[in-house]
Amino acid sequence: MSFPRVGVIGAGQLARMMAPAAEALGVHFHVLAESADGPATHVSSHVTVGDYKDYATLKQFASTVDVITFDHEHVPNEHLVKLIDEGFNVHPGPHALQYAQNKLKMRAKIDELGLPNPRWAQIETVDDLGAFVREHGAVVLKTPTGGYDGHGVAFIRSEADLEAVSDWFSSGPLLAEQLIDFSRELAVMVGRSPSGQTAVWPVVATRQKDGICYEAVAPAPGLDADLARTITQDVLTLAHALDVTGVMALEMFQTADGYLVNELAMRPHNTGHWTQDGSVTSQFEQHLRAVLDLPLGDPSPLAPYTAMGNVLGADRDDLYHAYLHVLAHDPRAKVHMYGKSVRPGRKLGHVNVTGENPEDVAQRALHAAEFIAGVDDNPWPNRTEKA
Repeated sequence: MSFPRVGVIGAGQLARMMAPAAEALGVHFHVLAESADGPATHVSSHVTVGDYKDYATLKQFASTVDVITFDHEHVPNEHLVKLIDEGFNVHPGPHALQYAQNKLKMRAKIDELGLPNPRWAQIETVDDLGAFVREHGAVVLKTPTGGYDGHGVAFIRSEADLEAVSDWFSSGPLLAEQLIDFSRELAVMVGRSPSGQTAVWPVVATRQKDGICYEAVAPAPGLDADLARTITQDVLTLAHALDVTGVMALEMFQTADGYLVNELAMRPHNTGHWTQDGSVTSQFEQHLRAVLDLPLGDPSPLAPYTAMGNVLGADRDDLYHAYLHVLAHDPRAKVHMYGKSVRPGRKLGHVNVTGENPEDVAQRALHAAEFIAGVDDNPWPNRTEKA
């Protein structure tokens, strides 16, 4: 029997990081790229350039592989239903993916499962939004589909802010959520195969900048053991109830009473990048194992703590010389670059650092990431004076 062929729709950094895992597993790796210079096209031996929104292109691509999976969640759901109806293997399936594609559906499903949601409502008009603000105070307004990394999100702190979002309603209903008073943000990754096998990584603490995750520490320092067990059981409940196949990220707000669900992603995720160097099985290998229905790998940590710092584009165009310094300054830091051109706020890479002390690994990972990006100009952060 020949080894299977996996096809990834999208050629971004997530697909790029699946490629080495596929190579190690002996799996043939194909990507459907929107352009010939996507991050994954540089490392994939099989590249098709085409429009993922065109069904004929999707079908032709699907005919070349044994299973279809995703680098992003923007493929039209009706196309995926049609692929399955015509006998193609798609993981995660559209019945699960809809809850990551549409935040209104996600909120309703979380309520149905009895898991902790913030107060929320489907909002049809500016008047509806004003009523929600009067009842609940400050509100986060979201587009149900298409939003990511802070896009499609607005903060409504009083009725005076309503005019600024009045044109948002032209595209349909919106999601309003009560602004949460939280102590920190958490996330957890789970892998699940079509056979129902599951594996969960430790809960991590994350920090955001302009709606983008820029730091994660695993496991979350100081997290109450009972809350960690509750979160682990809840993400398993969610994965089984949604029939997730592949890996899924559950992002949360930690509150005085426990946690509240923030968002879902049904693919490898920024909050799981630490697993590349900090766990026995990375999220990228696990995703491939899961969608191919292979036995899942061990998600156990390799060190007491692992921190991830995101390299987010700033004003520096030449990243290479700063990158060389980071490699020399902290040889234990693992730098992963995505091969992208620089644009402010763009995810260009990340740095993982493992160790015994959560504050130390977090400082080292974030300094390395920010030094490469040009945000931190101190090459010797542990010295009192620059050398």
